[in-house]
Amino acid sequence: MLKQTKLNIEDTNMALFGSNVEKEIKKHAAQGEPAWKTAGQKEGLEVWRIEKFQVKPVAKENYGKFFDGDSYIVLHSYKVQDALKHDVHFWLGTYTTLDEAGTAAYKTVELDDFLSGLPVQYREVQGFESEKFLSYFPSFIVQKGGIETGFKHVQAADYRKRLLHIKGTTKNVVVREVPAHASSLNKGDVFILDLGTKLIQFVGPKAGIAEKTKGTQLARALDDERGSKVEIHVIGLEDKDDHAKTFWDFLGGKAEIAEHDGDDATAHQTGGTKKMFKIHEEKGKVDFSEVKYAKASLDSGDVFLVDTIGSIFVWVGKSSSAEEKKQGLIRAQSYLNQQPHRPKTLPIVRVMEGGENEEFLASF
Repeated sequence: MLKQTKLNIEDTNMALFGSNVEKEIKKHAAQGEPAWKTAGQKEGLEVWRIEKFQVKPVAKENYGKFFDGDSYIVLHSYKVQDALKHDVHFWLGTYTTLDEAGTAAYKTVELDDFLSGLPVQYREVQGFESEKFLSYFPSFIVQKGGIETGFKHVQAADYRKRLLHIKGTTKNVVVREVPAHASSLNKGDVFILDLGTKLIQFVGPKAGIAEKTKGTQLARALDDERGSKVEIHVIGLEDKDDHAKTFWDFLGGKAEIAEHDGDDATAHQTGGTKKMFKIHEEKGKVDFSEVKYAKASLDSGDVFLVDTIGSIFVWVGKSSSAEEKKQGLIRAQSYLNQQPHRPKTLPIVRVMEGGENEEFLASF
């Protein structure tokens, strides 16, 4: 059964370190995390899915396939002048539970500690993934379902019918499952109606070459992975053959469709000025105060929230206290929630002193 509760991003500060969630996670982590034993020891990509407070590795052949009812951790390790560097992302599906989101966030911090605080941490929200995150996967597909669905191989005739939306550029093309209704379509993208033994690819008249190419590749890949022959058909907006009729009938009838995807107005469009805040603990009290936006304001003894407009960074000083470190992500989420005109899916990135990425340094 698919999960129906939509995760409220405004409540992810509860999910990150909610007392009940944290207590349960710590109990499961008491004996150490087996998943981290070999994590980040060599260059490459590693992916884990959260399953009932447990960190379970995803098979390499399923890298890039995500379920909207789950939470994941993705570690990218690479070398710079023979030294291993790391980027660690926790990805939250739209319908993941607070327990799963909290476990993913907590375990990401745990992985960070295992790797001696070297990784740059990223929070990724379904539908608003960073370019860096998407660049890891030649094919990035978000399907409906969760742990109960799993990565199970099924015969084509038994496959769950669905509509896939293919959108992007030559740099990144993303595939997402969308409601199987004509209202999900637009003229600028490519869609595949997956009927198990038949795939009907709808090519919008304004679709780009990258989307058309990915649509063809995906259709072939779906054909290859199934146990019986799959028919593949391509239709356009004006086609009226039997395949077009099947397509429109399944989507509730032919109707006027939008010129472009409703999400084309980038969710990260924001206004305002850059701001910077210090998170400082003294005598058990944590103070959150604005400071001058300048690199010189950073102090090794504290944690800082740096709002660059396009992203919110949590900069962790080498000598900051454990409570300051813990409060960093919580304060960042709370700060974002208090910005009425800012998208709640804005990237939140945690960087350690000495491990800053180019985007952070360039903001000054």
